[in-house]
Amino acid sequence: MPLPILICDDSNLARKQMARSLPPGWDVEISFAENGQEGLALIREGKGDVVFLDLNMPVMDGYEVLEQVQSNDLPALVIVVSGDIQPEAHARVKQLGALDFIKKPTNKAKIGEILVAYGIVESQQLLELENDLAALDKMPAPVNDTLSPKIVDYRDHYQEIANVAMGRAADLLARLLDTFIVLPIPNVNILETSELHMALSSVEENEQMSAVCQGFIGSGIAGEALLLFHDSSFSDMSKLMNYQGELDDNGQLEVLMDIANILIGACLKGVSDQLDLSFSQGHPVVLGQHCNIGDLINNNTHRWQKTLAIEINYTIEKHNIQCDLLLLITEDSLPTLNNKISYLFEHHEPTPK
Repeated sequence: MPLPILICDDSNLARKQMARSLPPGWDVEISFAENGQEGLALIREGKGDVVFLDLNMPVMDGYEVLEQVQSNDLPALVIVVSGDIQPEAHARVKQLGALDFIKKPTNKAKIGEILVAYGIVESQQLLELENDLAALDKMPAPVNDTLSPKIVDYRDHYQEIANVAMGRAADLLARLLDTFIVLPIPNVNILETSELHMALSSVEENEQMSAVCQGFIGSGIAGEALLLFHDSSFSDMSKLMNYQGELDDNGQLEVLMDIANILIGACLKGVSDQLDLSFSQGHPVVLGQHCNIGDLINNNTHRWQKTLAIEINYTIEKHNIQCDLLLLITEDSLPTLNNKISYLFEHHEPTPK
């Protein structure tokens, strides 16, 4: 009887990568869920003896699913698969009963290692499966998979790449500040500069903020990373960073540049690693201090045209700290970016990092 496997992730791409990473020929029945609520329902229907669970999802996130599985003693072995690689995230999911944690993007070797470690697959069985190339043809088609390999959903790819990259940046910041970064689901839009303001869903019109911009280019892909730091966050952030100087404009600028270096650098590194390319980064430029978002964008409209905008909103738990990181990729970069994504994600398993 096939083993019921559930892959619960809001990203089509991530579900597809996860399904492809399972041992070929393994006798399983795979079900898919796009959020925690759907996943929990499938677990209750007996379709998730083994669950591969994302953390950041709409409707119900992975933490809530784990709480429900634990409090209701549901028969599911849950392995978390997430781009949120902060130590605190690991600790929380382990406390909630998760067997293990796999960082995105997934790879076959790590999944096989975990399946063997917890006795879900015997090591000899895994070896036989890997050696049985003919078994590839016997791999059952996913029952509820709405994916088609002929349909490339680039929006989903952009979002999943951002999800992994922002997790790496958050991990770096969390270790530096010894705190927990609350990660959202990144917003992805292709928009005109005039629409950029509307895309910043978390920014209030009259809220003052300071901003840093840093250009990047590599292998035919160019853009700018824009960090919007809410002025109300400087006090808490300076305490977390143990900043010793006076928190005047110059002090705030120093804090702002430090945060920008960490988040922009780590996020771009996360993107470039996944796309297997290198970005050259320009010098960071201060776009403004103590501006509202309307003035900030209006004063810099010459910098951006129609663009792919990926918005990542970072907040820090138990602190009044909020900032938005935008990756703005130029329209003429999109054909190259899409070709790169198609080649890497459709034909190659991600390289373990």
